[in-house]
Amino acid sequence: MNYFPWLTIIVVLPISAGSLIFFLPHRGNKLIKWYTMCICIFELLLTTYAFCYHFRLDDPLIQLAEDYKWINFFDFYWRLGIDGLSIGPILLTGFITTLATLAAWPVTRDSRLFHFLMLAMYSGQIGSFSSRDLLLFFIMWEFELIPVYLLLSMWGGKKRLYSATKFILYTAGGSIFLLIGVLGLGLYGSNEPTLNFETLANQSYPVALERIFYIGFLIAFAVKSPIIPLHTWLPDTHGEAHYSTCMLLAGILLKMGAYGLVRINMELLPHAHSIFSPWLIIVGTIQIIYAASTSLGQRNLKKRIAYSSVSHMGFIIIGIGSITDTGLNGAILQIISHGFIGAALFFLAGTSYDRMRLVYLDEMGGMAISIPKIFTMFSILSMASLALPGMSGFVAELIVFFGIITSQKYFLMPKILITFVMAIGMILTPIYSLSMSRQMFYGYKPFNALSSYFFDSGPRELFVSISIFLPIIGIGIYPDFVLSLSGEKVETILYNYFYR
Repeated sequence: MNYFPWLTIIVVLPISAGSLIFFLPHRGNKLIKWYTMCICIFELLLTTYAFCYHFRLDDPLIQLAEDYKWINFFDFYWRLGIDGLSIGPILLTGFITTLATLAAWPVTRDSRLFHFLMLAMYSGQIGSFSSRDLLLFFIMWEFELIPVYLLLSMWGGKKRLYSATKFILYTAGGSIFLLIGVLGLGLYGSNEPTLNFETLANQSYPVALERIFYIGFLIAFAVKSPIIPLHTWLPDTHGEAHYSTCMLLAGILLKMGAYGLVRINMELLPHAHSIFSPWLIIVGTIQIIYAASTSLGQRNLKKRIAYSSVSHMGFIIIGIGSITDTGLNGAILQIISHGFIGAALFFLAGTSYDRMRLVYLDEMGGMAISIPKIFTMFSILSMASLALPGMSGFVAELIVFFGIITSQKYFLMPKILITFVMAIGMILTPIYSLSMSRQMFYGYKPFNALSSYFFDSGPRELFVSISIFLPIIGIGIYPDFVLSLSGEKVETILYNYFYR
């Protein structure tokens, strides 16, 4: 056991340091922004240092483990730890949150509360990814919803209250199933609750009961991922939220649902997952086609990008359902890859809106001349979204393809059919991506006469865009950087399916 509480400091630091924002002197918003930025950078550096020097890639077991008795009456522990599955999402959270804080520089209304909520969300997300106790996981999962709801309802478009209410109703409804599943797993078979992930991973259940638990967790994580038909909160939320909040939603929040599917449904309930995995693959395949087709019909720019996120999440679901180390590694790589690409596209959509004050694609046009830097970055990242070779999306989707093709669980004809439908989805992606770029940047619109009033991307926006673009290219060229983190853990999870 690690004696220095690295993970506790990493989880608690953002919200505890963020609470001091309210005591800073009233000297304008710049002090608050720099203070928040320094916290995020320090947190990211601290996380990177702890993982570089204390995490061993060849060890599939829990590392940096911490186990403290918290509430005696409930026999409740503060259990934290990381493995190959959680290290990637935690580093992604730190990176995207730091850049989202920089992207939120123009926010001036209630700046103290805004930046505090971003830091509170940061703590909740890292807490969820590093929890080793089922009840602590649930508490962190719920805690993270509060700042998201407030960020949605206070900063955004005209229908922000409607979208925030829809978000909280969907996610709170899903959380009921999560709580029932947590209590069911924890209380089964003993008088004292068993909430430790390591203990529960070796627990066996009657087949019917395991299926019930699995369905409950699946509904909770399907809302967050999102999986159709529980996805309808996402386009409304993205359409109204401030673009820095959209970066956090697309980059991190959606990935929590996929992480939960692997961490709980796959790892703790392997027999039920083996039964339900064909249905997951069918739903994932339908999701790729449905969301890509729906995206093409969206007039709202941010809603079009939101539906593209739903489509890309379909590859993660197929990778999880394939029950192969190739497929699961591809799903984990897609979690990281889409975290970068989704955050980048929403950031550039937001910077475009800051200049034009237009959200509907049919009102745009001819912007390439007036804002060439944004046009260039948007075009490059659209290519990343449509899985251009040499970028992270291509490698992730290709590995998922290999995962489903090499799966021993399915017959040849279903595998050919699924691969064919996935390929159609990959053809639809460039259609809506390139159509979006064409409507925004090409052609001629009456407001071109006012183009002299536009100013192109500044140093801050260029820095954010390039900072996200570099890992997309890096992973595309050398994916083993991410795959080496999760490889050992993936083999350990799949061992249960063949030898348990």
